[in-house]
Amino acid sequence: MIPWLIFAVIVVPLVVVAYAMTRRRSTAPPPANDSELEREFAAAEAYEAEWHEKDAERFHDERLP
Repeated sequence: MIPWLIFAVIVVPLVVVAYAMTRRRSTAPPPANDSELEREFAAAEAYEAEWHEKDAERFHDERLP
């Protein structure tokens, strides 16, 4: 019974604290400003549009059975 008591009193709280610290460190900081975020979204949307155009061209160029 003593080992279980030691486990419950010492190990479980340490695991909980370690988990909480890891979660805090892993959260990303907010972006510096909104204009940077807007620029990144615009670049991502432009890339996606370009990819869709190339994909459509490749689909039409394929020879279907």
